[in-house]
Amino acid sequence: MTTVRSASTVLTNALTHYHEELQHALSALERDRAGSGEAFSPAFRLPEPSLALEQFFSVSDIGIAELAAYRGHSLRLLDLMRNPGTRTTKTLASLTIVARAVRHITETGERILIVTPSSANKATALRDAVHRAIVAGLVTADQLQITCVVPDVSTAKLWSSPLSEDALLRRRNPLVVHVSEEPASVKELAAAFTAEHAERLWRQYRVRVWYTLGLDNYRAADMIRAFVERDLLPEADSDTGTRTHVHSVSSAFGLLGHDLGHRRVTESGGRTLPQARYFLVQHLGTPDMVLSLRHGTHDRGNLPAYRFEASEGLYRQDGDPHFPATTFDPAEQLDPTFYTRRPVTSAHMDPLIARQGGGGLVVSLHECLSRYAEVRGLLAAAGVSLPADPRRLREWSLVMAVTGTLNAADRGLLPDSEDVLIHASGSYGDQDYLPVPDHHRLSAADVTTLAGHVEDAVRAATSH
Repeated sequence: MTTVRSASTVLTNALTHYHEELQHALSALERDRAGSGEAFSPAFRLPEPSLALEQFFSVSDIGIAELAAYRGHSLRLLDLMRNPGTRTTKTLASLTIVARAVRHITETGERILIVTPSSANKATALRDAVHRAIVAGLVTADQLQITCVVPDVSTAKLWSSPLSEDALLRRRNPLVVHVSEEPASVKELAAAFTAEHAERLWRQYRVRVWYTLGLDNYRAADMIRAFVERDLLPEADSDTGTRTHVHSVSSAFGLLGHDLGHRRVTESGGRTLPQARYFLVQHLGTPDMVLSLRHGTHDRGNLPAYRFEASEGLYRQDGDPHFPATTFDPAEQLDPTFYTRRPVTSAHMDPLIARQGGGGLVVSLHECLSRYAEVRGLLAAAGVSLPADPRRLREWSLVMAVTGTLNAADRGLLPDSEDVLIHASGSYGDQDYLPVPDHHRLSAADVTTLAGHVEDAVRAATSH
């Protein structure tokens, strides 16, 4: 490795900085959705600029940091996790989603209840955004509410905040835990609740239920990644005129948003960007997008066969370099953040990578631990701190992405572009937050129970 070339560059309050450009992009996205006939969704419009909105958006900083080169690849970090209240990229989309809700509430006087399933980080970020909107005076606690449904395996990753600590806010904004063998079943539960009860809640309480999981709700904000790339990192360190974007993914919403923004930038006739090549990093618990990319199907039967080496206490395989060479357990769940099986977004990402170049790789916990000290040192030089003890790490997205990048370089799997931009989508340890305690959470095994919790929350806001 070489020494780091320069210090980080930070674009402060990116959502305020790109307000006008983002609104134009949102309007174009809205036109594409016209006549879709979907359930309630606010227009793709942000509130007009104001001091209150600027305060609301003030945690949307984005940074680019130079990392040490590795095996001939120029490495940089796109730091999307600078909100101290979340430490993940979900902040950008959550602020945009809530801003659209604020615009709708202000223009129509209608109340909105956001409903979202989440493996943890989306719930934390949306709840943080709702609270920020209330504190900034953009809405009141009775006008905007949120219900999050999360799997029980993720409860340790839920950040405590005023929405859970304040009794009145906690009642209006329930955090609901669902116990299931399949963590992603929270999506089915939340969607079923919305389908069965949204219209009734509108008729009875005049509150709009917004199920926010749609891809475009996230692609909209993630376009900003390409805007930042254009302004802070326009030139490619590659003779091929390409840049490889590495990202730990579950459904790859972030990269699809970047692609949308990249096309908007390059088709506008202004400044150009290097051609984007997307490289997906996943873990063995949910390797579905890499499986689809490699085999055209999510079938786990295409995973390589592992053999147990008793002398090492490890499982090994050498049949496919796109999958971990070593693992403690071929069925391990490295991080419950990545819980989506058979993502529909493979149908978008597979042809995109086939057309533009890229690839994918799966990492294991053993591989991440084996390179942890190396990754920690690499990131420290860029101002990103990891706990000295990896047992204190609660969000593994960034470590996965960097480990995947280094492994891919070692195995000759990175595209021929020497220019690599790692999207830092999340990293936090147990010292960064307090988990939501058990008595501040509710539980729901079925739609009826979930509906009861939501209706209690709506009544609490209606009675004031």
